[in-house]
Amino acid sequence: MSTVLDPPTNQTMPATNRRIDVGNRLQSVTTAIRLHIRWPGVRKSLSLTQKRLAANAFNADIEVLSAAKKLLDTSHPAFRACSAIKSQAVASWREATLPYVEPGIRLVRRSDLEKLEVKLRAAQAELVTAVGELDRCYEDLVDQARLRLGELFDSGDYPASISDMFEIGWDYPSTTPPDYLQSVSPEIYHSECQRVRERFNEAVQIAESAFAEELSGMVSHLAERLSGQADGKPKVFRDTAVTNLLEFFDRFQRLNLNSDEQLNQLVSDARSLVSGVVPEQLRQRETLREELASGLARIESSLDGYLSNRPRRNILRRNAS
Repeated sequence: MSTVLDPPTNQTMPATNRRIDVGNRLQSVTTAIRLHIRWPGVRKSLSLTQKRLAANAFNADIEVLSAAKKLLDTSHPAFRACSAIKSQAVASWREATLPYVEPGIRLVRRSDLEKLEVKLRAAQAELVTAVGELDRCYEDLVDQARLRLGELFDSGDYPASISDMFEIGWDYPSTTPPDYLQSVSPEIYHSECQRVRERFNEAVQIAESAFAEELSGMVSHLAERLSGQADGKPKVFRDTAVTNLLEFFDRFQRLNLNSDEQLNQLVSDARSLVSGVVPEQLRQRETLREELASGLARIESSLDGYLSNRPRRNILRRNAS
């Protein structure tokens, strides 16, 4: 099995100690990466005067009324092309990384870093081209908005160009105490080192729960689609209900921390059930549907028990001071 980390050398050690061991090695082989997305807002709240008119039309209290106008048609092909690139960049970042305790930051295996960089740089270049095409359509989009919004249209809501309002970027925030702190105060430095170790131990727990929750959601969805009937016919399900599970298994194998034997077994059991299953076979063979639904239901129940027994996470935050 290809994993981020080698399995613990002592599988009989207590779970807490094993997690600490994995946390230490997680810190040694990963780098923190944060993705930045700059995107124009396409909705704007109505002015007080406009809200008052809307409230009067419905005989409503203006204090409880919330209203906004949509500035641009985001279903336009040029805008959708930009959105698709953004979605793919976010997906590439998430698929290659593990969660960290700080929102917006994830951990990438250093051996995978160059591959992820290539994907993100490609997304950057594609976005520049797509935004250029969107900018060429921008005047038409503004004209359409003028027609749709009527008296709500305000030319002040629209800059001359939106080419500089889109951006995909990333950086590598430090997750370790600065070296200079050691000479300033060795005591504080060692305290911060301990804090970092605790944060990576917490990251192990977060990763375990994230994998279990993701698997539980997909197993539950597929089991529900395969069970019973709707209007006297087998329920409809998309191929992705199966293929997403197969992709999850590959990602789990690649990023697995090997920190929790029970989770490894649950994933292995689910993989054994779905391995070799073709969506079209499930549509044609009722017996196969029933067998798979029954097996998935058992795994779903085990995952529910696993998640309910997880320790309450206490995500550590850096002290603002």
